[in-house]
Amino acid sequence: MQTKILLDEEQMPKQWYNVQADLPSPLDPPLHPQTKKPISPDDLKAIFPMELIKQEVTTQRTIDIPADVQDVLRLWRPSPPYRAHRLEKYLKTPAKIYYKWEGVSPAGSHKHNTAIPQAYYNMKAGVERIATETGAGQWGSALAFATMLYGLQCTIYMVRSSYTQKPYRKSMMQAWGAECIPSPSTKTKCGQAMLAKDPDTPGSLGMAISEAVEDAVGRDDTKYSLGSVLNHVLLHQTVIGLEAIEQLNSISEKTPDVIIGCVGGVPGTACHGR
Repeated sequence: MQTKILLDEEQMPKQWYNVQADLPSPLDPPLHPQTKKPISPDDLKAIFPMELIKQEVTTQRTIDIPADVQDVLRLWRPSPPYRAHRLEKYLKTPAKIYYKWEGVSPAGSHKHNTAIPQAYYNMKAGVERIATETGAGQWGSALAFATMLYGLQCTIYMVRSSYTQKPYRKSMMQAWGAECIPSPSTKTKCGQAMLAKDPDTPGSLGMAISEAVEDAVGRDDTKYSLGSVLNHVLLHQTVIGLEAIEQLNSISEKTPDVIIGCVGGVPGTACHGR
């Protein structure tokens, strides 16, 4: 009775799939937080390298995964789908239930799928340092691992309550060479303002985002990195679905009747009142 479906490393996707190519109508453009007008590529230059900006706006259906990025992804990809035999038995269902296990990555989550290419493109653009935020710590630890591989400095603003509650995640980031700071902090004007308003605030992801963006915009050697929501982040995560298609085909399964997945990011209240 087969439990997991394995693919050879050479069967790992060589291209990302861009869903924007197949949408019935274009997505509404994101708005500039100050002008409220659509953000242009020039507006994004301060926080992202140009290659990621191109991926953010392109409607090209497939984008090649750089060979250097593929080499790193092979450390844990293709990730295995598992047949949930015991769950099926417990539910007394005739359905076959499979789940794709992304916990085989170095930090134990799917976040590496975008952390690796983001660090790579920043390195290729000559960026020396990346600033980001993290809530529970999975994105921060994934980016810390990625920046370590490509010789970049990394500063991570971690929601203060999580910083206290999850010391093992903080230790993981530090082990990979990143600086992990509880947010809000005194290192940014935004953080200082929030602490002046509420010295005992537990923090929020929105606050941490604001600190990371302020950090990146304020230094010429630094860019910002985000682990969810943006188009290029979703693009990088398509390796999961592309692998799943090949894996189900390899055991002659029909197209699934139901697919359950996560989408979007965690909302927060940023320092600028978003």
